[in-house]
Amino acid sequence: MLFAPTAAMTTVDVDGDLPPPALALASVHALASALRRFDLGGSIAVDFPTLSVKGDRRAVDIALGAALTGWPHERTAMNGFGLVQIVNRLERPSLLQLATWKRNGLVWRRLLRRAEALMGPGRVELTIHPSLEQIVQPDHLTELAVRTGRPVTVRVDTGLAQDAPHAQLVTDG
Repeated sequence: MLFAPTAAMTTVDVDGDLPPPALALASVHALASALRRFDLGGSIAVDFPTLSVKGDRRAVDIALGAALTGWPHERTAMNGFGLVQIVNRLERPSLLQLATWKRNGLVWRRLLRRAEALMGPGRVELTIHPSLEQIVQPDHLTELAVRTGRPVTVRVDTGLAQDAPHAQLVTDG
């Protein structure tokens, strides 16, 4: 399954090696789980495989309804081309949208979480790409120092990939 957020809607493309009816049914649980996990809202277009037999489309509709029970939404029935539109109230950007459109924030928060898990002696050194410098807030570093019980320093490395910062423990001496 490929999720693609756009300004107007999130699109989901369901592809795979199974025969179309089996693939569509097999993807329903994973789709429903991902919609909840990503906290998706707004208009969502799901492109299942084309199912020419009305009974196959109906089986997917029933399975999708069951999988989405308890998740507030409205949806269309699957059309002959495999398209289903789901609409859920959009209250805030989804995790998928944040990861796509505010990538640096996601990368920075992931780095802070990794730094919290470091074990052993030394100070915490965060090494980041220059594009992340604008996100670094003194209160983030203070909070990390409190959580780890260690001093925290930040080093900028122009040779580092933007999405590949790292945290390590460094002993001076």
